[in-house]
Formats: sequence, C-alpha cells, structure tokens
Amino acid sequence: MKHYNTLLLLFFSFNLFAQNDALHINQIQVIGSHNSYKKAIEDKLYTFLESQSDKMKSLQYDHISIPEQLDLGLRNLEIDVYLDTEGGKFANPKGLQFAEAQEDFDPNKDMIKPGFKVLHMPDIDFRSHYNTLEACLMAIKSWSDANPTHEPVFITLEAKDGDTNRFGTTPEAFTEAGFEKLDDALIAGLGRDKLITPDDVRGEHATLEEAVFNNNWPTLKASRGKFLFILDDAKAKRALYIKNHPSLKERVLFVNAEPGTPEAATLIINNPENETISGLVSKGYIIRTRADAGTKEARANDYKHFEDAKNLVHKL
Repeated sequence: MKHYNTLLLLFFSFNLFAQNDALHINQIQVIGSHNSYKKAIEDKLYTFLESQSDKMKSLQYDHISIPEQLDLGLRNLEIDVYLDTEGGKFANPKGLQFAEAQEDFDPNKDMIKPGFKVLHMPDIDFRSHYNTLEACLMAIKSWSDANPTHEPVFITLEAKDGDTNRFGTTPEAFTEAGFEKLDDALIAGLGRDKLITPDDVRGEHATLEEAVFNNNWPTLKASRGKFLFILDDAKAKRALYIKNHPSLKERVLFVNAEPGTPEAATLIINNPENETISGLVSKGYIIRTRADAGTKEARANDYKHFEDAKNLVHKL
C-alpha cells in the first residue's frame, strides 16, 4: 500500500511553485510525507502483528524512495533517528522470528556499525530505504546536487528512544553528547552550506523569536538548494537540545518551541483545526500541521483535514 501520510508546512497564503524569489520562506506552503524513509512490514510479520492488536492498520503503508518523493515535488520530510553508539542495537530485528524475510534486512551490515539508525519501531516496523542516517543524508544530498536550484526542503527529525519493548529491546537514550553528534552528522552529511540554521535566521537580533517577528527568515532565492531541520520533540529532549545554546546558538536544528520563548521559530501543531494557527502564522512562525494520520483519512478518501490545513492560510 503506497501512501503519503501527508503533512503540510503552513507558512502563509501562497502556493510554492507560483512564488517569486523575493518571498521569505515563512511565506510559502509545502506538502510532505511522514516516516518518509519507510518500507512495508513483511507480509507474514504484519499478519502476526494484526492478530495481536487491532491497531496495526496505522502501520500498513510504505513510501517510494526519498529522491522519488522529492522529484514529485514534496518539500517536507520526516525522519526518525535512533542513537546507536556501540552499533548492533537494531541489527537483528526480533520480528523476523515470526516471519521469513522477504528480502535481506541488512546486506551491507550497516546496522552493526556505530552511528544513527533510521527506522520507525524496533523489531516491528524496521524496514527502511536507508538503515542509517548517513545513507539517508547521502541520498538527499545526491538529489540536491543534481537539482541545485530546488526549493528549500524542511525536514522534521524525531530523536527516538523510550522504554523496553515487548521483545526486550531498549533504545539508547539521547544525551547532550548524542545531540552534539546529531548536529555533527547533519553537517557532515549535507555540508554547512546546504543548511539553514537558527544562527542564520537570528542574525544580529537578541533572540531567535525576535528575528522571526522582524521577518528575518531568508528569502526563497537565498534558500534554494538548502535544507531546514526541525527537532520534533518536546519537554525533556527539547530542553536538553537547547541547554547551553540559548536561542539555539551554534545549533543545527530548530525546535518545536513554545511561543514567547527565545527559541520559538518553528511550531508543530498537528491538528489543522486548531484555531491558533492563523494568528501564529501571521506573527512569522513556521507551522507544521498534519493533513492525515495513521492512514485513517487515506483509507476513507477523506480530504477534510487536508483542506482545513490548506485553507487556514486564507484566514490571514
């Protein structure tokens, strides 16, 4: 089942491809995908999982490769990253005990190497076009190099960890050092010149939010060929990423910050019916909202949330 679990980045009241280069990047609207790296769960494994829970339908989808998505015009991606300092944490998915692999899981043995891994859920929903963040960034950079004047691509990253799952796998917790490594990995993978960072937006302003309120987002022209990353985490992990980096100084990612805080620039508000979105957009914030979730709307061919998200801009 090929499915775009569609996202919108709502900025202002214009369609991306009709824009002129003088617009700022908070004045465009783009569409993207969720779990952009995802491949389908093995058929036999899915059948087993479905027998254990009636909530598995939300995982029954996959995507074409990220370069193919970008070729179609998607300009928002979402990627889940797991810290794997020692390597091998996710090299032997337990779910394969319940089903024959339909294809080799890790033919190049990338999963045994230290570094960030890209997958949705350990042991269950682990198939990915790119097992490592390094490979994922390489594919994105290759596409960008081949299309050097492309519109900016907005990438939300979720730093995943959490409790031990039913199979006994415990993801490694993100730490200050882990987030430093994540910043370094993004710079190494794409190059600093391809990144729009909080420092670029803040400029000479006292805080990042002040810069946003003063329309200091770069123009579309200045942003062509570049990428903007947003950390899709709140509370403890967000605080850990901000720690010792007020206004996200020297950081690579923007964060899902609370309005009124020095780091506020990009906000994640998943419900497109949220009445605060229009007002926040008018202040200069970049907002990510969702047009569907869990395949529910896609299965019903229901475009209501898509239209809600798209039409929010007309309320400004």
